[in-house]
This record gives sequence, structure tokens and C-alpha cells, in this order.
Amino acid sequence: MILNLSAADWLGFFTQFAMLSLLSVGGAITTAPEMHRYLVTEQQWLTDSQFTSSISLAQAAPGPNVLFVALMGWNVGLNAGGGWQAGWLGLAYALFGVVVPMLGIMIPSATLTYFAARWGHQNRNLRIVRAFKQGMAPIVVALLIATGWLLLSANNNPARDWPLWALALSCMLLVWKTKIHLLWLLGAGALLGAFGLV
Repeated sequence: MILNLSAADWLGFFTQFAMLSLLSVGGAITTAPEMHRYLVTEQQWLTDSQFTSSISLAQAAPGPNVLFVALMGWNVGLNAGGGWQAGWLGLAYALFGVVVPMLGIMIPSATLTYFAARWGHQNRNLRIVRAFKQGMAPIVVALLIATGWLLLSANNNPARDWPLWALALSCMLLVWKTKIHLLWLLGAGALLGAFGLV
């Protein structure tokens, strides 16, 4: 896929991720459905496969969970730069594509978190602060469920792909009810996927 992005497109890319940064309660992954709408459906800068691969690869790799934003930016930049066949120009666009959404997703939320955490710590005994913390938990859970639904249904028909649903439900229950480390479940899912079972 080859894109022709203008300066206004890059600015819009930054602005969209800056806005999502302020909505990312529970981490950047909770805004993945909106990122999908913007990057895949509306702008058509990424394919479904590039989008889900960016999330899957970043979540499997060690490090911060926000790395999937960098991979999405990499893919947008690579598509805008003409791909690998463009040589250094393609690589430069890909690196620029990493920087734009990462600055957008990091600067607003980091600034807001810093000031809100300072204020919240100073006023931690106020009833409104305690109520806010308790009220945010269901919102974060709902956003994570929406992200899971998007990832399950992006490349598959969720109604007939029962092994994937069974695996997702099993992992959810195991994480919730046992002390099995999540990496064991990721490894098991990778093995099942390698053998084509899900």
C-alpha cells in the first residue's frame, strides 16, 4: 500500500492521537477501537492485517504496552514512504511515522497524569477523589472488552470462530481465578496458533 500524506495529514495524525491520549483511561490499548476507526476505516492508511499485527507484536514483546502505537506509526510511515523498496526514504518516513503518534499519545496523557496525580495525592482523603477512583474501574474494564472484541473480530468471523472464543474465555478465567502467569498463557496461545488450531 502506497500513501501520499500531506503535512496536514501528519498534523491530523498527531492531533488524533493527542486527543486519544486524553481518553486512554486504563492505557493506550483501550483506545484501539477508535484508532482502528481512524487508521483503517476512515483514512485507510493501514490494512486490518497491519493494524492487528501491530497490536499483537507489541503486546507479545517485552516493554511498555504503548509500543503498538509506534508500530502503527511505523506502518503508516512505511506506507507513506513507498515501502521497503524506496530504500532510505522509506525508512525515514517509517521513523517519522513512529515519532508522530508516539508524541501525540504520550505528551498530553503524561502531562495530565503528572498534575492530576499530584493533586490527587494531596487530596487523597477527599470523598470525591475516592469516588472517582472507584468509578473509573468499570470504565476501564469496558474499554478493554471493546478492544478484545475488535481484535477477535478484525480478521475473523466471531460467530463461527469458536476455538478462538474458547481460548479467549479460558485465558480470561485462568487469569482471573488462578495465579498462572500471563506469559504461560501467551506461550500456549502462540503454540495453538502455530499449529493452526486457532
